[in-house]
Amino acid sequence: MSNGDTYDGAIIELRGVHKRFGSLQVLDGIDLALTRGQTTVVIGESGTGKSVLLKHIVVLLRPDSGQVYFHGRRVDDQSEAALVAVRRRFGFLFQLSALFDSMTVAENIAFPLTEHGDYSETEIARTVAEKLHLVGLDGLESRRPGELSGGQKKRVALARAIALNPEVVLYDEPTTGLDPVRADVINELILRLKRNLDVTAVVVTHDMTSAYKVADRIVMLQDGKIIADGPPESFKTSTDPRVRRFVDGRASREDLSVLDVQSNASDA
Repeated sequence: MSNGDTYDGAIIELRGVHKRFGSLQVLDGIDLALTRGQTTVVIGESGTGKSVLLKHIVVLLRPDSGQVYFHGRRVDDQSEAALVAVRRRFGFLFQLSALFDSMTVAENIAFPLTEHGDYSETEIARTVAEKLHLVGLDGLESRRPGELSGGQKKRVALARAIALNPEVVLYDEPTTGLDPVRADVINELILRLKRNLDVTAVVVTHDMTSAYKVADRIVMLQDGKIIADGPPESFKTSTDPRVRRFVDGRASREDLSVLDVQSNASDA
């Protein structure tokens, strides 16, 4: 495995990105280049900066130092007005779906179209139907989020994320809260979008089953740094104890010592 590989012709690059919130250093000099058409999965323990990394890619957060590039052009120093055109080329699947409860499924999917484009009602209806078909939810236009299962909400949110035919789709914990069967539906959709729409994807997840299935490349963060970077097979065979502990789901002695402290406190 290599650390912070740089690739020629990268669609997205983070160069020396640092981000701190108060006394907490979340990203600590991240160098990362993402290749067009690949699915990169970002793994790591909670609080290691995975979601913060995603938000830097689409400049929802700006680095304290370092730079972010999209198609070779620096974007982290652009104004919010200038970033509108950049962000239209991204789709973002939020961890909790973030659907508007007061809107129908069709209205939720149409939201990016009505906010960022000049589309006729016919064009919007056709796009909504196309995206619902792509995620396997034909005919649910009139439903509301409260009438949907957790898996259906994820798929509607994904349909909304791809409404503008983005070049890049960012997935924040796409299988969280889903049973293994519904999670695998989301995995298959990620693969389908890559195949059918030729999207570049960045997936943040704790789900190693999902990571192994969808990834061309896996990057592991720890303490704000990239500690492992390579194809899925390299993680399956890694002898790095930090990688092995995470991918095998084993708590460290330090993690377990918290239980001993709590037990001793209750006994006292």
